[in-house]
Amino acid sequence: MNTVSRRDFVVVLTSAGGGLLLGCRMGERSGTATAAAAAAPPPAFAPNAFIRVGTDGRVTLIMNQVEMGQGTYTSMPMLLAEELEVGLDQVQLEHAPPDDKLYANPLFGDQETGGSSSVRAFYEPLRRAGATARSMLVAAAAQTWDVDPASCRAKRGVVTHGPTGRTLTYGALAEKAAKLPVPDKVPLKDPKDFTLIGTPAKRLDTPDKVNGKAQFGIDVRLPGMKIATVAASPVLGGKVAGLDEAKAMAIPGVRQVVNLGDVVAVAADHMWAAKQGLAALAIRWDDGPNASASTADVVQGLDAASQQPGVVARKEGDAAAALAGAAQKIDAVYQVPFLAHATLEPMNCTVHVRKDSCEVWTGSQTLSRAQATAARVTGLPLEKVVVHNHFLGGGFGRRLEYDWVTQAVRIGQQVEGPVKVVWTREEDMQHEYYRPYYYDRVAAGLDARGKPVAWTHRIVGPAILARYLPPAFRNGIDPDGVDAAVQLLYDIPAIQVEFVRHEEPVLNTTFWRGVGPTHNVFVIESFIDELAAAAKADPVAYRRTLLSKAPRARAVLDLAANAAGWGRPLPAGRGRGVALLFSGWGSYLAEVAEVEVSKAGELRVHRIVVAVDCGTVINPDTVKAQIEGGVNFGISGALWGEITLKNGRVEQSNFNNYRVLRMNEAPPIEVHLVRSLEAPGGIGEPGTSITGPALANAVFAATGKRIRRLPLVSALKA
Repeated sequence: MNTVSRRDFVVVLTSAGGGLLLGCRMGERSGTATAAAAAAPPPAFAPNAFIRVGTDGRVTLIMNQVEMGQGTYTSMPMLLAEELEVGLDQVQLEHAPPDDKLYANPLFGDQETGGSSSVRAFYEPLRRAGATARSMLVAAAAQTWDVDPASCRAKRGVVTHGPTGRTLTYGALAEKAAKLPVPDKVPLKDPKDFTLIGTPAKRLDTPDKVNGKAQFGIDVRLPGMKIATVAASPVLGGKVAGLDEAKAMAIPGVRQVVNLGDVVAVAADHMWAAKQGLAALAIRWDDGPNASASTADVVQGLDAASQQPGVVARKEGDAAAALAGAAQKIDAVYQVPFLAHATLEPMNCTVHVRKDSCEVWTGSQTLSRAQATAARVTGLPLEKVVVHNHFLGGGFGRRLEYDWVTQAVRIGQQVEGPVKVVWTREEDMQHEYYRPYYYDRVAAGLDARGKPVAWTHRIVGPAILARYLPPAFRNGIDPDGVDAAVQLLYDIPAIQVEFVRHEEPVLNTTFWRGVGPTHNVFVIESFIDELAAAAKADPVAYRRTLLSKAPRARAVLDLAANAAGWGRPLPAGRGRGVALLFSGWGSYLAEVAEVEVSKAGELRVHRIVVAVDCGTVINPDTVKAQIEGGVNFGISGALWGEITLKNGRVEQSNFNNYRVLRMNEAPPIEVHLVRSLEAPGGIGEPGTSITGPALANAVFAATGKRIRRLPLVSALKA
C-alpha cells in the first residue's frame, strides 16, 4: 500500500469566496496542470481528498470507488454524512480522478473497486474524513463566537452554540475552517449514536438513471467524434492474414480502416456504417499456435496437472495418515467451466489522442490502470493522460482489466480527433477475460459414525494474481485461487489444501464476481453434502455438528434453514439444498434453494432463502439488493453458464447460446440480515458464490443425482 503524509495528502487552499476545489500536492506538476489549478474557482474548505464544502454549504464527496450497480454511491456517502453530521440529501458526488496516491484502495494498493471491498476498505477512512471536517467546522464556529468547541454541536450542516442558540451554516464557516490546521486524528462516533449507518436509504443514483441523465461510458458524445467497431483474432495469438480495405471504404459513412495486426477497426460516422464496413473487410486470419485448441484439451491439461502434488496452502494434522486409517474414504473430482461476464454494457472506450496529451472516457473498475495503459501506449507522462470515469453498466470483475482501453488508445493514435470504440456483443463474448476453468480433487475420511476425520482439497487452475498483482502471489500460492478453501470452518482434525498452478494459454482469464469462492464454495459445500449422505445424516444437522468453533456460521445456517422451512415435505420432483459460505470477504452466508426437476430434466428454481451476517450493515436495502442480484447472477452461471472452445474459437456468441436467467424464471429471494457490530464484511460477490452449491444440493435432493461438473442443466441432460 502507498503511504501518504498529511502534507502530501492535501493542500488546503483558501480564498475570499467561491466554490470548492480539492487542492492536492502530487509532486511535480506540469505547466498545464498548474495553469488549470490557477484558473479554477477559489476553494473554500477541502480538509482531505474526499470532501469539499462550498461557501454555499454544498457538500461534495469525491468518490474514489466506482458505481456499477452495487450501491457504493449511496453507502459510501452514508459513511461520510454520518460523521460530518449532514443529511444524505445534502451530499453530492463527483467521480474521483485516477490517483493511486490519494485514492488507493488500502486492501489492494491501487485505485480499485473490486473484491467486495468498498465498505470494508473505507468504513473507517470515510468516517474519519467526515469527522475531521466536522471537527474543523465546529472549531471555526467556536472561534467565531469565542466559545469552547465543546459547547457547540453540529447537525444537518449547521453548527449550534448550545447555551445561546446561535447558529452558523457549514457554508458560512467554510472559509474560516479552511484556515485551521487539519487535526491528525479525531474521535469517531460510538455505533449506538449512529443516525444514518444501519438505516435503509434510497439509492442516490436512481433518479438520474431513471430520467436518463446518468452517463455511462457508451453514452459519451463529443464534437467531431467517429464511431469505431473492431474485430480481434478469433483465436488468441492469431494475426491478420489479409483483408479487402477497398470494399469497406466503399460503404457510405466509413472513414478509415485501422489494421493493428491482431485487431482491425473500422471508424465511421455511426455504428451501423462501422459494422457494415467491418463485415465488408472479409478478414482472413492466421490462427497461430492455438488453432486447434479445444475444451477437451484444457480439461486434459488440468487433469494431468491434478495428478501432481501442489503447494500446501493450509495444513492441520496429518491428513494422509488420517485418510489411511479412516473407516470410510470418499473422493471426487469437481469441475467448473470458463464463464463470461456478459455485462449489459459491452466494452467501450472513447479516446482523443493528441500529440502532447490523451483523453480517455470509459467505465473502469481500475482508473489508475486505465490511465497507466494509455500513458504506456502513447509514451506520454501520466499527468498528460486524463481519464473521465463514468457509471459502469456491469462490472463483475471484467472491468478490473483494461485491455479494451489499451486497444482503443492504439486505434485512437491512428484516427484524427476523438473516436469511440464499441465492441459488439459477439466481440465482447468471444474476446473476454473469462472466469477460469478449475479442476479440483477432494477426498475425506469418515469415522464409524460418519464424522470427517480428514479432508484434502487440491485446487488446479491459473494464478490470476501472479499476473494482476504480482506481490500477492507468494510461495506458489494464489490467495484468490484458494479463497474459501483455506478458511474451511468445519471441525475436521486433519486438513490439507493444495494449489497447483496450471496456465492454459488458449484464453485470457480474470476475476468473475469472486473467483476462488465461485468454485471453492461449490466444491466444499457439494462435497460436505456427499459426506452427509454417506453418513445418512440430514445436511443441515450434519453441518451443525461440525461448526462448534464458528458460532456466526451456525447462526446463519439456523436462520436460513428455519426461514426456508427446512424439513417440511415438498411435492414430488422438488428438493431443497443448503450451502454455507465464509471466505476472505469476512461475511457469513447460508442459503437454502428449492428447485424442481421435471422427468425431462428441466430445472426450475422456485425459492431462495439467504441468511447474511456481514458485520455492521451500512444500508440494509443495498445489502439485500446485492444479495438478490448476486443470487440471480449465480443462478445464470450455475444453470447454464459455460464457455467452450473448438478450433481455438469460443463457440458462444450472444445470449441465444450463452443463457442467462430471464425475468419470468427469477425466483422469489428472501434475505434475512443478522444484526451485528462486527467489522463490515464484503457483500457484492458472496450471493453469487453460494448459489451454485445450494442449487446442486437441491438437485441431488430432488433427483438423487450428484452433479460434480457445472453447468447443472447440461449435466442433468447428459
